[in-house]
Amino acid sequence: MSSKGIYTAVSGAIAQSSRLDTIANNIANSNSTGFKKDRQVFSEYLSSYEKEQQLMKVPRVPASVESFYDMQGGDKAYVNPAGTYTDHSQGLMKSTGRNLDFGIEGKGFFEVLTPQGVRWTRNGSFTINGEGQLVTHAGYPVLVQGNQPPEQRVVQVGNQKMTVSKQSDIYIGGAPVGRLALMDFPDPTQIRKEGAGLFQRNSEEVLPVPVNDSVRVHQGFVEGSNVNVVEEMTDMIMAQRVFEATQQAIKAFDHMDDKLINGVGR
Repeated sequence: MSSKGIYTAVSGAIAQSSRLDTIANNIANSNSTGFKKDRQVFSEYLSSYEKEQQLMKVPRVPASVESFYDMQGGDKAYVNPAGTYTDHSQGLMKSTGRNLDFGIEGKGFFEVLTPQGVRWTRNGSFTINGEGQLVTHAGYPVLVQGNQPPEQRVVQVGNQKMTVSKQSDIYIGGAPVGRLALMDFPDPTQIRKEGAGLFQRNSEEVLPVPVNDSVRVHQGFVEGSNVNVVEEMTDMIMAQRVFEATQQAIKAFDHMDDKLINGVGR
């Protein structure tokens, strides 16, 4: 019956709905500092390939197309939302003239300390808290490189002027105090978004590494979002059209089933 086809159409509609949600989130964060856009990933689910190998049994009922389909499962194919991936491409540098703003040119993340442990961010818009520490706007201390525990690697600025070289060397009151902890993950699939511009590791076995020498830090700049609003709007229009097409397919299958049930039987 055509009812089997309706599930394929419904799965397509659900997939496009997920894609629209992802695009909408990208557009909403197009002005968020250091934001990295997401992309929806889909795959085709074929039950004839997913089923375990088993012996083919000859049906003991009158032969029909349906009886042979049931043995192989080849009539079932669905759109399978396989999740999202983050595009870590470089965003545009924006000049702010603010001494506590830092933009990363190249791959890497600032290392910060949260109540849940060490996290990583591309948002380099920092401030000084009441204890004279360099922190994010959420109040998380920014860390320097070192083998000490994270609590001992907090940047203590106080009331002095802080400057950072393009190689991430920190000078407070003209004296060198260390280097910003700029870390990278060679495999970007090993980290995921946590929210508020932070990234976390997928497991404790994933270890960050220092960035290579080509990475530069620009004081007085922040990295903008890598979202292209025009591209996202174009993708949204395409996703809406596909969604509408799947809705029409669902209606067509529903109409066919209605004819089979109420028309052919008579």
